Order: sequence, then C-alpha cells, then structure tokens
Amino acid sequence: MNSEAVIRVKNVHKSFKTVHAVRGIDLDIHPGQFVALLGPNGAGKTTLVEMIEGIQKPDRGEILITGKPWRGNEKELRKIIGLSLQETRFIDKLRLFETLRLFASFFGLGKERCEEVMNLVGLEEKRQAYVVNLSGGQRQRLALGVALLNKPKILLLDEPTTGLDPQARREVWMILKKLKDASSTSLILTTHYMEEAEQLCDYIVIIDHGTILKEGTLPDLLGTSSAVTKKEEYHGPPRNLDELFIELTGRHLNE
Repeated sequence: MNSEAVIRVKNVHKSFKTVHAVRGIDLDIHPGQFVALLGPNGAGKTTLVEMIEGIQKPDRGEILITGKPWRGNEKELRKIIGLSLQETRFIDKLRLFETLRLFASFFGLGKERCEEVMNLVGLEEKRQAYVVNLSGGQRQRLALGVALLNKPKILLLDEPTTGLDPQARREVWMILKKLKDASSTSLILTTHYMEEAEQLCDYIVIIDHGTILKEGTLPDLLGTSSAVTKKEEYHGPPRNLDELFIELTGRHLNE
C-alpha cells in the first residue's frame, strides 16, 4: 500500500511489573484500512490499542499518529480518534438524542451531526428513549454512534460485539461496512469472533505473548501459513482463519 501510514508502531515494548505485555511490535495502518487484532486473552492486544489511543505510554519504541507522537500533540490527535469499548456506560436517565447532543458538544458539533449519526446507526425510532431502556445491541450502536460523531480518521473498537446476540452483532457489522464504503476512516478492531474479522477487515494481525505471529490479508494468510506450528509440523494450508489461529498458537481464540 503506497499511502502514508495513519498509524505507525515502531519497535514498541510495554511491561507491567513482571509481565512483558508487548514485545517489540512493528505495525503500519493506512487510511481506509480495516485491521483486526486477533489474540487470546493476555496476548497484549488491548495494551497495544491503549498505547495507540494514548492511554498508555510505551516503555520503548515509538507510536506516530498521522506522523506525530502523542507527546505535545494530545489535543490535536484526540480530535481525530473515535473510541468504542466493550462496555460503554452512559447516563441512564438521559434520552438517546440527548446523549448524542452531550457528546457532540465536546467537539463543538450541532444537532445536524447528531441527526446524521442517529440515522447512520439506525436508532431513529429510539430518539426519545431513555438509555436505561435500550437493549444491549442498541447501547452498542449508540456507543458506536458517539465514536463516529467527530468523523474520526481513526476508529478503535475493543470487542464491540461481545455479549450481543447474532442479530445485534450483524447490525453493528452493517454500520461498519457502510462506514468503510463511505469514508477513509481507518479501523482497528479487537475481537474474539473469527467471522467478525473475516467480514469486516481487509488486514489481519495475529498476536500472542506480546508479539505478532503473522499478519496480512485473509487470502495471503490462508495461502502462506507457516509449515511449523507450536505443537507439531503442519502439512497443508489452513481452510479458514480459525484453523490458522490454532496452528500458530496451539489454542483457540477464546481460550
């Protein structure tokens, strides 16, 4: 890909006491690219995302957002990033549209953008509903809407569909597919769902023990799997992403 990287991670390390969570990761993410970070619990993916979004600081290495480090550029960079976490808490007694207006005010945005976002995430009929009365899927769509208010160049989603039923999960997928078709937003998605990564992302990064085991497009990954796994020699190409993950790590993704 020839475009300049919107996110550049260069030899990044991060430790917590005796745990070396991220071990020398290099990663470039380009405008419009949807990237899945796959790894079992404790693999280091959440720590990596927290460093990219400026919550954690690397012990070593460098992270550049649109060519700029976090230090000295925090205010500018936060304006171009949208976040949606596994569980986002809102004020129960605010109505849905009031919630959007509240978060839009942080960016100096008006009612028009709130209307656009509400339509994008398919919550027009819940405009006057109190947040406390929304279903889990509706809350996640609201969280995604809040993350999209500022038309971010970078969207970071940490397991956004965990705990949702299949229908609600697919509703979130449809929103993200529309976003991909209509904008140049770059997405980093952490997920435990192989199908989610396959459906949404054009580049996949498999992480375990703080290092990148393999990265690439899905066709490339399935066509060029390493012949040797952690457990035994492998004699043929994996048939899907789930098989590839097991071959590389010796574990299922949700272990």
